[in-house]
Amino acid sequence: MPPTLASLVHHSALKLTVRAGEDRLDVPVRWAHVSELADPVPYMEGGELLLITALKLDAEDPEAMRRYVKRLAGAGVVGLGFAVGVNYDDIPEALVQAARLEGLPLLEVPRRTPFLAISKAVSAAIAADQYRAVTAGFAAQRELTRQALTTGPEGLLAALAAQVDGWAALYDASGAVVAAAPEWAGRRAARLTAEVERLRERPAPASSVVAAPDTEDRIELHSLGTGRRPRAALAVGTAAAPGTAERYAVHSAIALLTLTTERSRSLHAAEQRVGAAVLRMLLAGEPDHARTVAGDLYGGLLDAPFRLLVAESPPRQGSDGDPLDALAEAAESAAARSGEAVLVVPERDRLVVLATDGGAAVAACTSYAGALEAARLVPESKGDDAALVVGLSAPAGPIAAASAYRQAEQALSVARRRGRVLVEHEHVAAGSVLPLLADDAVRAFADGLLRALRDHDATGRGDLVASLRAWLSRHGQWDAAAADLGVHRHTLRYRMRRVEEILGRSLDDPDVRMELWLALKATSGE
Repeated sequence: MPPTLASLVHHSALKLTVRAGEDRLDVPVRWAHVSELADPVPYMEGGELLLITALKLDAEDPEAMRRYVKRLAGAGVVGLGFAVGVNYDDIPEALVQAARLEGLPLLEVPRRTPFLAISKAVSAAIAADQYRAVTAGFAAQRELTRQALTTGPEGLLAALAAQVDGWAALYDASGAVVAAAPEWAGRRAARLTAEVERLRERPAPASSVVAAPDTEDRIELHSLGTGRRPRAALAVGTAAAPGTAERYAVHSAIALLTLTTERSRSLHAAEQRVGAAVLRMLLAGEPDHARTVAGDLYGGLLDAPFRLLVAESPPRQGSDGDPLDALAEAAESAAARSGEAVLVVPERDRLVVLATDGGAAVAACTSYAGALEAARLVPESKGDDAALVVGLSAPAGPIAAASAYRQAEQALSVARRRGRVLVEHEHVAAGSVLPLLADDAVRAFADGLLRALRDHDATGRGDLVASLRAWLSRHGQWDAAAADLGVHRHTLRYRMRRVEEILGRSLDDPDVRMELWLALKATSGE
């Protein structure tokens, strides 16, 4: 620890005597400074032991001494050393009383003790304290490195918590706690998710000091990673501000965890390349080859029922966040926390995710998409992720991977047309085809197909469109359709012949009847 007034008083070579402030001798001394100025306060930084001979002071004036001592205490001076036998044979009573009144330690310095000796003693003690701190810091660094190499982040966090006499926690890219030490710290660290998320929005490296809810901990948050957007974060909780040795330990942990993070990113990139190859083999109908290439990397993912998710978002200029990256982070973080495998393959402005059906990764993706969907309904929302669209396949196995990919792309297309963030193929298949007719291209086709009939009806020469609708709705039954229209069946037969003549198409063709019926539906708004 740094030198204190008490350690200087007990220094056998200095022979200092305490004349006031006996109860405040345990304060640290940052430096020993000599000044004979009547007002040395402008040159003080706080924490100094001020040494004087009262060369320019009226040390016997009580009022002057009260003002002098009060200014020193207000400037953070921790003690006053008065040399006797120079200008005064003893410390004037006015100065002693002023020091006692203010609670400022006053030390009597004998004539045979030069101020230089006191300065050297303080300097030597500070140097020794710094050496101890550096030595302890190197020892902590070696221990943290050993734990990082042998037991991973969990062991490193345990060693760091012991070094700082507090707790430590590691957060992943989504802001979730992935490891904490001691074990009880996990719940405390989980309360800081919002602060971690705010930290991750700042360019790395970034740090902040926060207060933990319902505790008196002082918590430091540090981002980890060298990229523009941090990949992880470290929290360190202590009862007080860390000292020099503890600071060395924290900085060493940051460096080691950053190296681990960057190494993980390199491995992650390699995994993605393997994943892309595995996906191509699955889509090519080669599941056995895909399993051989994947090995144990994806566990039983390729054997269990899985879903394929396809997401798209156009390139974005000058944006702080990429929705495809955020979606990938959500899937990977959820899978890591639940211990399940996930295959994530980025493809320029597209992302493909192969994940276990009913697993955490699929749930995280649908939850993320749901949050974006809800945000779009808020008028003041910025809509940063408005371009993201996601299609999700039905559950499938390795043999049906190509079919599942087509399902995901079909669902993606529907999501784009409907202005939705995510559409599941199962929901499309379970619904009606009629909502799909709202597409502008379908309406344009329907208008073109029926325009000649509408133009005919506009002349007042008959109601061909209504007649066609009634006839098709009755499946070509003349009597029932004529009754619906309130006309004779021969009149209806004449009108249907006119429809065939105007369109140049036969109503005996089931494809023609289907197209006409869908066109009527698309243009009627039913």
